Amino acid sequence: MHVVTLNLNGLRSAIKKGLPDWIALHSPDVLLLQEVRADPMPEVFWALGYHSVWHPAQRPGYSGVAIASREPLEGLQTGFGDEPLDAEGRLISGVIGAVRYASLYLPSGARGERQDFKDRSLPLLSAWTAQAMRRGPLVLGGDFNVAHTELDIKNWRSNQRSSGFLPHERAWMTGLLASGLHDNHRAALGQESAYTWWSNRAGAYANDVGWRIDYLLSSGVQMRDVQAHRAARLSDHAPISATVAFVLD
Repeated sequence: MHVVTLNLNGLRSAIKKGLPDWIALHSPDVLLLQEVRADPMPEVFWALGYHSVWHPAQRPGYSGVAIASREPLEGLQTGFGDEPLDAEGRLISGVIGAVRYASLYLPSGARGERQDFKDRSLPLLSAWTAQAMRRGPLVLGGDFNVAHTELDIKNWRSNQRSSGFLPHERAWMTGLLASGLHDNHRAALGQESAYTWWSNRAGAYANDVGWRIDYLLSSGVQMRDVQAHRAARLSDHAPISATVAFVLD
């Protein structure tokens, strides 16, 4: 099962940048999509041979997640069970075979007033993943808006007080991984620095001044061939792809 996670920064924008051609070339079985910023547009994926499920934000043109899949998803779930968070379309999941696939878009705290909202979401995600892992194998992909270690951000020294690299956010990510989730991209990278998001400021992408804030996490499955597609340029985020090799007993 070939899986891709991607923050689109707007589905319509990504389509203009070549998303359908990229999907046709790489032919993923499951697409975990974030920041869709559109009402459901199943026709886009149906034309490419995919079923799709959607959890849009109530606010038009904002946030939203979706999953496109070759096989229809079963056991569909949307949201955390928290009204303010769920109104922003932050989490959707469903089952193919024995594996639950989830697309996640955690809030950004880049605007000061949103940090409290982001912080409120972290224990909710921890609780959701704990429950999901108890039920069976899990693949959780998405934009976490947290760079876990110094290897995951170019200018870590100057960003220690920046949302996305705050000590308590990094400690939370450490705890999430310790609960039983595997960071497949980091495992593939070893001690290499690599990023999945670059600011639109001049020179950030060209000089590789980025953050690794997108993850493909898993529990109860073996994943291989994990890579970030830096050159795709479908949005300001890189897609991450992997193959689910087999389900662990």
